[in-house]
Amino acid sequence: MYIGDPRGSVRGRRLITEVVHSRPQGLITKMGTTGEKIIVNANYYRVIKRPNWTIYQYRVDFTPEVDNTRCRRALLNEHRGLIGGFIFDGTVLFCSNRFQEVHNSPYALELVAKNRAGEPVHVKIKHVGTVEVADNQQFQVLNLILRRSMEGLSLQLVSRNFFDAKAKINLDSYHMELWPGYQTSIRQHESDILLCVEITHKVMRTDTLYNILSDAVRDGDDHQSEFKRQVVGMIVLTDYNNKTYRVDDIDFESSPLSKFETKEGVISYVEYYKKRYNITITDVRQPLLVSRPTEKNIRGGMNQLIMLIPSLARATGMTDAMRANFRLMKAMSEHTRLTPERRIERLRVFNQRLNQSKESTDVMKSWNIELDRNLVEIPARVLPPERIVFGNGKRYMCDHRADWTAEFRSNSMFSHVDIKRWYVITLRRSLRETQEFIRMCIRTANAMKMVIAEPRYEEISDDRNSSYSQAIDNATAQDPQIVMVVMKAPNEEKYSCIKKRTCVDRPVPSQVVTLKTIAPRPDKAAGVMSIATKVVIQMNAKLMGAPWMIELPVRGLMTVGFDVCHSSKYKNKSYGALVASMDLRSSCRYYSSVSEHMKGQELSDQLSINMTYALKAYRDHHGTLPERILFFRDGVGDGQLYQVVSTEIKFVKDRLDEIYKSAGKEEGCRMAFVVVAKRINTRYFYNKRNPSPGTIVDDVITLPERYDFFLVSQSVRQGTVSPTNYNVIHDNMGLSADKLQMLSYKMTHMYYNFSGTCRVPSVCQYAHKLAFLVAESINRAPSSGLENQLYFL
Repeated sequence: MYIGDPRGSVRGRRLITEVVHSRPQGLITKMGTTGEKIIVNANYYRVIKRPNWTIYQYRVDFTPEVDNTRCRRALLNEHRGLIGGFIFDGTVLFCSNRFQEVHNSPYALELVAKNRAGEPVHVKIKHVGTVEVADNQQFQVLNLILRRSMEGLSLQLVSRNFFDAKAKINLDSYHMELWPGYQTSIRQHESDILLCVEITHKVMRTDTLYNILSDAVRDGDDHQSEFKRQVVGMIVLTDYNNKTYRVDDIDFESSPLSKFETKEGVISYVEYYKKRYNITITDVRQPLLVSRPTEKNIRGGMNQLIMLIPSLARATGMTDAMRANFRLMKAMSEHTRLTPERRIERLRVFNQRLNQSKESTDVMKSWNIELDRNLVEIPARVLPPERIVFGNGKRYMCDHRADWTAEFRSNSMFSHVDIKRWYVITLRRSLRETQEFIRMCIRTANAMKMVIAEPRYEEISDDRNSSYSQAIDNATAQDPQIVMVVMKAPNEEKYSCIKKRTCVDRPVPSQVVTLKTIAPRPDKAAGVMSIATKVVIQMNAKLMGAPWMIELPVRGLMTVGFDVCHSSKYKNKSYGALVASMDLRSSCRYYSSVSEHMKGQELSDQLSINMTYALKAYRDHHGTLPERILFFRDGVGDGQLYQVVSTEIKFVKDRLDEIYKSAGKEEGCRMAFVVVAKRINTRYFYNKRNPSPGTIVDDVITLPERYDFFLVSQSVRQGTVSPTNYNVIHDNMGLSADKLQMLSYKMTHMYYNFSGTCRVPSVCQYAHKLAFLVAESINRAPSSGLENQLYFL
């Protein structure tokens, strides 16, 4: 039975993922020209090196043969003064010094070291090549150098990142600590090797799993099931070896008195922890936590179950109950939501510590590199603001807030659908409050030149799931345009029941609101008019109206968004949602579809099938195929990029070309395929403030092997704004990089759930919303009768 190596083997040492060359061939420039030119700073530092700095690769042989890697390292360490900084895995040696070959010998260096017995061992070092600039190995070496130099900062490695336990922030009333730390990565960017540093925080709970177990025993009859429900799937930290594990099961049959095999013989867990870590386990009746070995553990030859003691395992991360605790989230955000100025200051302190710690600078010097003291400066552009088009051709020029909510007070919607037949389902005792809110919605709609008739009310006596289902059946029998359901309070199970009924069994657009939102306390009643406006806009969008529009210069364009959401209920299931526009210049229609797939399953097949259906919908609507397709692919982790580039795009392109050629278009389909990434560590600042919406960066911090750019499209009131990365992996649309950047920015203005810009193109946000709804609430494909409506808003 494996307990956990205190030296921390390879766990937490994963470096940068594989370099994927996704830059389309024949691309001349990826830089745009439109917009006001500015200079921004980013959270990157230049790694300064000699002009011809190179990483050399050597093979090392030992005579007589030495089997143990640790002994090999020790023998090589005797000559550190000659070799300089090096990284050695037992056979291959990397360093930045070039050694000339010895005359009449294949070896660059022939050294002699002494083993523990004092016997001479010949160490022969042979030059086998250099590590190329954009090679995966270079990143691995550079990141290992960085890790070594950061070890001099007295930081603690938790999982993959370094945290400063000494600077922890105590939130005692919530049994929590916040550990500030750094997420770092170093790689070759356009012309320099850059170090990216992002300020991060780790939520460390002060309670152990033993506390959770004690609470479960105190509160319930079936404490075993309750404990299991709470902790299975949780990531825990064991302080004695500073490692994290995933809890996969609970073994209630075992206890700390149970015994297991070691090299020294059979021993109990109580004895083991006392002997190895000088830890006394007081409650010897507690069960054991089971952590299955990861794929990486198995590859390393460690395939036994890992057993952990609840009282020695600290819970990490946050529960849903914690996230729902407004006061806790507010207390945390005061420390984690850093303004640009505070973030820049923290980055300056990090740089200062790294440049002033002798241990850190010695590592850098041994590799002939140093870290620039200033944040990198980058040329950027602010794209011209967009014009939002309302009813009667009225236009509003966006400002730096990128929010046009207030404009609905004086403008009608771009196009609307009058609601003449609709039902409102509400609890009998809440009828008066509901009717008051509906009257407000009708008044709001009138101000926007939209007619909403008085609805029919379906009253229910209680809020059981069956009552909602029956009321929905009664309402849909009358063929309404839309059904509004008023819930007493937010409840995932009831919401799921309502959405299953209205999206699958009785397909009808539905609007779910809670009593707390539509009938708040008197002191919060001021915002009800704004809520009514949002509800009316949403209902209009669900019925194929368009609350607003943008000026789009490209005709015959289909924009497509695709995102994936994993089911929290069924761990191996995921849902991929595709949402496509039907040429926004001439139609407000969308097409959507969802497909279920199992963990590890290829998406190419389903993606191309869904695209075929989307093209059919476009053809049915317009009588022709789109002239161009702009495909935004979300939900791609770094590790999946290779598969998307090598398989998915080819599969989709071949299928679409087939359809276009059979329709008489011999040149095939003109399409740009763009991977959109939100979870990135890049941040940039303009004059120590957040950059304006529309700020584009397409140089210096972008990657030479990609056709990529960064775009800040949204405005934030708190903290630092996060840019979005766009990586164009295929493009034969015939548009310049400049036009593609502007189109991407325009598309962030079309998300009808919020009258402002969002972080990603609206079709991606729609796809995310749909995938999330199906994964969390419906767990099956919605009815095809709703595929032309934004019913999931």
